[in-house]
Amino acid sequence: MKEKIDSIVTSLNDKIHPDLTLNDLEALRVEYLGKNGILTSQMSLIRTLPNEEKPKFGQWINDAKLSIEHVITEQKNILLTKAMNEQLKKETLDVTMPGLNFKKGSLHPLTLVTQDLEDYFIGLGYKVAEGPELELDKYNFEMMNLASDHPAREMHDSFYVTQNTLLRTHTSPIQARYMEKSKGQPIAIIAPGKTYRRDPDDRTHSHQFMQCEGLVIDKNVTFAHLKETLLGMARHIFGEERTIRLRPSYFPFTEPSVEVDVSYVDSDGKTEWIEVLGAGMVHPNVLTMGGYDPKVYRGFAFGIGLERIAILKYKIDDIRQFYTNDLRFLNQFKGVL
Repeated sequence: MKEKIDSIVTSLNDKIHPDLTLNDLEALRVEYLGKNGILTSQMSLIRTLPNEEKPKFGQWINDAKLSIEHVITEQKNILLTKAMNEQLKKETLDVTMPGLNFKKGSLHPLTLVTQDLEDYFIGLGYKVAEGPELELDKYNFEMMNLASDHPAREMHDSFYVTQNTLLRTHTSPIQARYMEKSKGQPIAIIAPGKTYRRDPDDRTHSHQFMQCEGLVIDKNVTFAHLKETLLGMARHIFGEERTIRLRPSYFPFTEPSVEVDVSYVDSDGKTEWIEVLGAGMVHPNVLTMGGYDPKVYRGFAFGIGLERIAILKYKIDDIRQFYTNDLRFLNQFKGVL
């Protein structure tokens, strides 16, 4: 019986020759190993054998199957290699030809400014916080010391979705949420993101714009810490030769509050000042609503418009350029870091 099985393998070897195609080899595989193949049909003989001979017979069949599969696979590989070599001869490559000039994109200038600020403050130990753009009135106004009847709300002509939800008018609600989540523990965060107000769309205003706010709360935080932070940020953004000027101002969520001007030298060589952000010490009411004891903890906060930074840094004369997707404008920032 083994001789018969060996003869089946021999008969396949006799049919293998260089002129066979891949289809011919597949046909041979089916002829010998298919459901009704020559070798497969021999398996029915196992029922006629004594039990002690069945394992040996099964081993013969299995060895024959492996041998047939090896012969067919080997011949297939020969054919495939031959076909690939012929194709490579036809598809010669001239390595001296210039490569394709792929068009590369660039980061948006507001993304560049955002990432630069994030890298700077992360290096100082701050965390980057995020929050929803569709915000609750509680976080956008109330926890920022702007009660429902507070006159300062008139400064925020807002996009309300429902009576208690609106598109956030600043990124301060991120601070409120973070304070609530921190449960009275010291924090140091920045909160960049989009904000929305009913401002006119012109060269200097937009109904959508970006802010980056900072918040530090801890024991023994002083106004000197705020001033040093603002000076370091201004010099990082605009250059080490810059200095800052603080002017008293009013914000409902800070007390005392300041407007921050950054120095620059005009074309006549004179030192001038330009307003860039607002800041102040966190109001005791804000600390209390955020879960902090104002007798133990103090904090400072600041907020800066990212468009304003980009306008000053890259000398852009129209805020609408940031949102028109004009490639002539955006392509100017390729390679800018």
